[in-house]
Amino acid sequence: TKIPFGLNQNQALVTFEDEEVAQRLIKMGKHTVNLDNKKMDMRVKPFTLEMGIKFTLKVTISGKRVNISEVPELSIPEDWMRDKLELNFYKSEQGGGGEVEDVKYHKQSRSAVVTFLRPGAANNVLRCNKYPFFVNGKCYGLSVSPDLDVYMERFQIYCGISKKTILLKGIQEMEDDEESIQDMIEIHFQKPSNSGGEIENIKYVSKGVTWVWFEE
Repeated sequence: TKIPFGLNQNQALVTFEDEEVAQRLIKMGKHTVNLDNKKMDMRVKPFTLEMGIKFTLKVTISGKRVNISEVPELSIPEDWMRDKLELNFYKSEQGGGGEVEDVKYHKQSRSAVVTFLRPGAANNVLRCNKYPFFVNGKCYGLSVSPDLDVYMERFQIYCGISKKTILLKGIQEMEDDEESIQDMIEIHFQKPSNSGGEIENIKYVSKGVTWVWFEE
């Protein structure tokens, strides 16, 4: 799982190979860094991911239900329209319908949900975008679409701390380009004489906000 982190302007993230190096620098709190013959005091902070939520979203297409739209506006009571929809899809068994278990009709939105008794009956109806609806001697075209079952699983709340990563704040603006400053920071913190060590990764941002991603 990849977890995002927003790195702000004039900040840097440094990930060391050895956890002890990062923890040692964090305990120091401040660190004087020589960048291009210019000394600056940086604040060393532990790196913490903000609390977030992750989950798996699963979508399945119902084999028994179909969504109906563009139901014609007719001057008949709602229960009559409901009965006519049920009868229409029941009579259309040869064309993909079948015995109907339930019809939910919404007059204002001109829509309905038809539930068939037999699993798989909905799949046959969905073979065509327009489904014939015979009522009062006329044929109308109903728009049909799948009814989706959507549910979440593996719902988790996370808040991570990387013990190998430090967050550098207070980096002053320089005339050098972003890549050059990043290289100078990396060289400084690689040296054991500066309480550093081997670096796995580094990212410095001179302007704006950059999103970096951490793998769980």
